[in-house]
Amino acid sequence: MGIQGMELFAVGVVIILFVVVLKQFGIMEPMSMEDVIDSDLELSAVRHQPEGLEQLQAQTKFTRKELQSLYRGFKNECPSGLVDEETFKSIYSQFFPQGDATTYAHFLFNAFDMDRNGSIRFEDFVIGLSVLLRGSVTEKLNWAFNLYDINKDGYITKEEMLAIMKSIYDMMGRYTFPSVRDDAPREHVEKFFQKMDKNRDGVVTIDEFIETCKKDADIMSSMQLFENVI
Repeated sequence: MGIQGMELFAVGVVIILFVVVLKQFGIMEPMSMEDVIDSDLELSAVRHQPEGLEQLQAQTKFTRKELQSLYRGFKNECPSGLVDEETFKSIYSQFFPQGDATTYAHFLFNAFDMDRNGSIRFEDFVIGLSVLLRGSVTEKLNWAFNLYDINKDGYITKEEMLAIMKSIYDMMGRYTFPSVRDDAPREHVEKFFQKMDKNRDGVVTIDEFIETCKKDADIMSSMQLFENVI
C-alpha cells in the first residue's frame, strides 16, 4: 500500500479489515437450518443474553438469518456473550503478526464500547456493524468521527488524530511501500487539518469532518467498500 493510500485507509476507519478479520475467525460464516435452530435455543445459554432477534432486526439493517449467523459466530468466539478488549487485541495481533495492532484494536474497541463498561455486548456489536456496512454515508462518517474523537468531547484534536494515525502505521506500516518515515503520521495529520479545520481553531467538529469527507471523491469511493460484504 502506498503512502497516499494510507490517508484514505485511515479515513475509511480500516473497517473493511475488521470485516475480513471477522470472516477469518469464523464470526460471519453462513449457517445451515440446523445452525439457525441451534442459535435460537442457545440464546439463553450465555451469561449475557442479547435482546430478542426481532428487536435487533428493527434496530439494524440485517435480516433475521444474518443476525442468527452473526450471533452464532459471536458466541463461538465469546461464550460468555461479551467481548473484552483483550479478545480484540488477540484477534488483531494474530491477523497482523508483523505489526503491532494492539493500539488500533484499543481504539476500535472503545468505538464499539459506547457505555464504557469494558465489554461489548452482541447488541453493541451488530448495531455498530449495521451502521458501518449498511448505514448511510452520514451515519458511517459519524461512526468514523466517534473513532477519532478519543475523549468523546465532540471535537477531534491533532493529538487524537495523530494517535489514531500512529496506531494504523504501527499495524500496517511494515506492509507499505515505500517504507514509512517516522514523521509520516504527523505529516498526514497536518494534511487532514488543512482540509478539515475550516475556521482554523485547531479542532475539527463533526460538521467540518462530514462536510469535508463528502466533498472528497476518494473518501466517498472508500465508503462503498463497506457495502455488501456479508
